[in-house]
This record gives sequence, structure tokens and C-alpha cells, in this order.
Amino acid sequence: MPRPIQDGLEWKQTLFDLVPQWTREVFIPAIESVCRQQLNIPPEDPCTVAFHASGLFNKLYIVKCTRCPLIMRVSLPVYPRHKTRAEVATLRWVRENTKVPVPKVVSFDDSNDNEIGYEWILMELMEGASAHRRWRTMSMEQKIALTKRIATFQVELSGLGKPESIFRSIGTLDLREVGQENDVEDSEKVVPGLLVSHEFFMGDHLHYDIPRGPFRSSHDWLSAELNIILLHQTAVLEKTEDEDDKEDAEEVLFVARKLLSLVPKVFPSTLDESETTGLYHHDLHLNNILVNEEGEITAVLDWECVSALPLWMLTKVPKFLDEPVREEEPQRDTYADKTPEESAAAAGKHNDPGYLDSDGKNELYFIHRMEYEATQLRKVYKAKLRELWPEWPLEESYVKIDFFQAISQCDGIWVKKTRRWADYMEKGETVRLEDA
Repeated sequence: MPRPIQDGLEWKQTLFDLVPQWTREVFIPAIESVCRQQLNIPPEDPCTVAFHASGLFNKLYIVKCTRCPLIMRVSLPVYPRHKTRAEVATLRWVRENTKVPVPKVVSFDDSNDNEIGYEWILMELMEGASAHRRWRTMSMEQKIALTKRIATFQVELSGLGKPESIFRSIGTLDLREVGQENDVEDSEKVVPGLLVSHEFFMGDHLHYDIPRGPFRSSHDWLSAELNIILLHQTAVLEKTEDEDDKEDAEEVLFVARKLLSLVPKVFPSTLDESETTGLYHHDLHLNNILVNEEGEITAVLDWECVSALPLWMLTKVPKFLDEPVREEEPQRDTYADKTPEESAAAAGKHNDPGYLDSDGKNELYFIHRMEYEATQLRKVYKAKLRELWPEWPLEESYVKIDFFQAISQCDGIWVKKTRRWADYMEKGETVRLEDA
């Protein structure tokens, strides 16, 4: 009998966040068995599986056999079938339409009705170390080259100059029809489908009766995002007995309704045709960029929930460049050295995956160094985009980006700032969200 589609998943509310929990173990022998079946490895040939890392929704395993090393990505059924299919479709489209180095998918199962008990993707293991690990030893010239390469990738992901690659409508890419046995290469045209994003599937959100995409316009998409907030906060009001929680929910509802009334002011509700969109990697931090010893990009990772979004969203800088402004270069000699206690503690973490060599310097120096470098590299990124994409919609996109950020923040700790910004918008005054 098939498993329930969300079997193995439950949600836990922490102090600040709602987080998914694995209710069943992932067993390595089951992964090995599946890999042997998919790769036609006979019993006498070696096939070893070892745990590698875990993310919010996934567990990663290194698979070593006679062919090149592979990685198995086992996923919680947070958005059953759709999230796995979307990631496979996205990786396939990126490989076929851009020069962005991404893993090749060998096989996948978008159901949990298998020996592992969860959805999985078996893919190529990409070479390189995370840019996060190598950043402190990379020269500024290498960082500039990396930043320009990322800007070039973003232009390619927009479909610029390739009419057949341009998407129309907002959604996460979907495999419409696949060949038997889930052969990725037999799939038909990849197009935007349901929007697979955290807001649409976290907790009870998967069961809300709302439009889920593909959306014809920014108006329709952002209206759906706000309706999710309204449904969630209304449920909080109905369930809670805590007066503070009620007060918070009422304030969020007030701000969300105000933003919903302002959507038509910024985003037209009717368009002659579906809006032009491009792929936007929303989580492009340094751990998701692999580089070789020369600092050259060897892979861009973590394409789950990456979607075709309006072109104005593509004006947001990658996450690794999203740091506070610092124009003055920090002078190393003006910062304190690590204390003996700090140095001893760091020495014990030398083999940790997240270890960064501080060369005996206080961490504050590297924080300020990163801010300074990101400030300079943002200029490089924007200049490269303007060079490759002269009509890059930058200046007129600020209010749209702020509107998107206001929606993202209106049910969090920044609700009061969002309310002030919405009040300015309501009066027709243009103010940046960060200054509200």
C-alpha cells in the first residue's frame, strides 16, 4: 500500500521559526540498494554510501562506485512531488540553456513510495571547495572575476538574447511529461508551473485554498503571497488565547491588508500577455558556490525552490554581496589579535566543515573586511550587468523590490517599519523601506 504523500514529515514550532522534522530514519543500506538498481551495479562490485551534510529539507549522501562519485539528495515531502520535479526540471534547463556549471541528474523519484521512503535525486558530485572556505585566501582580483562570472550567469538565466529561452509567467519550472523510468533526457519542454517556495508550503500553508501558479503577473503573485499571510494570521487569532499573540496577529493583518490594497498601485492588475520572467537563484551565498584552487567557479549548487520570477527581481544582488555598506577599507593592524583562549578554541575546530583560518586575527576584522569587499563587489556586479544587459531594469525597480521586501517582513519583527513604509506609499510619498 502506498505511503501517505507527506509521511515522514512533521512541523515543529521553535521560539522564532517553524522547522520541518524527520519522523523516520533514512537508512544507508536502502540508499545503497536504490543506487545499485539505478546504476545497474552487480552485487560483487563496490558501492559505498556515506552521510555528507544536511539542509533544512534535505540530507545529502556521497555515493562511490566504479563510475565517478555521485551525490544522493534525500528530501522531506514538504511539497510532495512538485519540489523534487521542479529541482530536476531547473537543473536540466540550466544545463541546456546556460554555461552555469550545475550537477547532471542521473535519476530521481518524486514520490516517497520507494525503498528509501522519501523523495530523492541522484546526481553528479561537483568538484571544488566552497567559496566560503577559500574566500579569505582569495585575492581581490579573483573575487572580482568571480563576481563578474556570477553577473554573467544571471544574464544567461534571464534568457537575454535567446527568445526561445525566455519564460512568460511566474512559477517554478516543471517537467510536463517525462519518459518511462523518469529518464530526464526524455522530458518535454520545461515551463513555469506551480510556485514552489517556502511561503506556499510551510506548515499548514500547503492546504490553503489559494492560487499557486503559474501566475500571469507580479500583481497576481504578490496578491497570493499576501493572502497566505492573511489566512495564517487569521488562524493564529482563532487559535491563540495569549493577548500578546492576538495583538501581534491583528497588527500583521492590518499591515497585510494595507499592502494588498496597494498592490495595484505598483503592479498593474491586467496585462496583454503574461509577464516576462527569468530564473533567479535566491540563495546564492558563498557555500553554494564551488571554486577551484585558482578561485574559478566549478559549480553553483542548491537549486531547490529556484523559480522564474519577474525581471525586476533579478535586480537584487546575490546573497553573498548583500552586506552592510562599508566604503573605507579596514586596516588589519588596527584590529586586535585573538586572545590565547580564542586561539586555543579555534585550534580544536581546525577540521570542522565551517572552519575559517583567521591567521590569529580577531573576527571583527573579517566581518568588516567582508562588508568592505561586498560594497566594492556590488559595484562590479552592477557594472557587469549594465554592460551585458543595457536595459537592465535597475532604477525603476527599487519600489518593486521594496514592496516585495515589505511583504516578506510584514509578519515578522519588522512589521512596524513595514507599516510606516506602507503609510508613506498610501500617501504617494516615495521612501526606501530601509529608511522608513
